[in-house]
Formats: sequence, C-alpha cells, structure tokens
Amino acid sequence: MTASTASSVAEPIAFDDFMKVDIRVGQVVRAEPFPEARKPAYKLTIDFGPDIGVKRSSAQITRHYTLEQLAGRMVAAVVNFPPRQIGPFMSEVLTLGFPDSDGEVVLIGVDRDAPSGGRLF
Repeated sequence: MTASTASSVAEPIAFDDFMKVDIRVGQVVRAEPFPEARKPAYKLTIDFGPDIGVKRSSAQITRHYTLEQLAGRMVAAVVNFPPRQIGPFMSEVLTLGFPDSDGEVVLIGVDRDAPSGGRLF
C-alpha cells in the first residue's frame, strides 16, 4: 500500500470484521539489519507475552529508527495474518505504522505502560 492509497477512505465494515484483525502490543527484544531485503528493512524480534510468545517481523522502518532505538520499544502488530516469506526471512507478524509526508513508516506506539500481548480495542 502506498501513501496515496492509504489516504483514501476504506469501505465501511461491521465491528465483527474489525474484531477479526488481532492487533497486539509487544516489546521489541531484538532488532537486526536485514541486508537481503529488496527495500531497506530491519528484522525485529517482538515479545507479545505468554499467550502469543515471541514473533518475528520484517519492518521497513530504517528511515526514522536505528537498531538501538528499537530495542525495548513497544510496538503494535497484527498477530493473526499468515506468516510471509520475505527473501530468506519468515515474517510472522505485521508491525504497524502510519506514513509520514514522504510515505516513510512512523511506528504506532503506546504512551503508557501496557503489558505485552494486550489487544487493541
């Protein structure tokens, strides 16, 4: 999805459809370079607590974040999409963000302590 596609309003959906998308908060426990990716990206390892566990994600967030800034950060991710092969890496969750004015990803975060694995509502 491009920034211009994201700006158009989606068709209305039922609340039950929204609830099918499982968005959880997790803590980045490791961030690594991903030089094999076609577009600049990092490999993230995210802890979603005891019910979901630790999952991995490829995230195109190199423009605004360094590896050091990501370790320990709380992020939001969709945890119930099927895993997706990205080059040699299996991405298990979709880390969420919004586009800035250049279409680069700005991560969704939490501004207070929230336990890993908490579901968005």
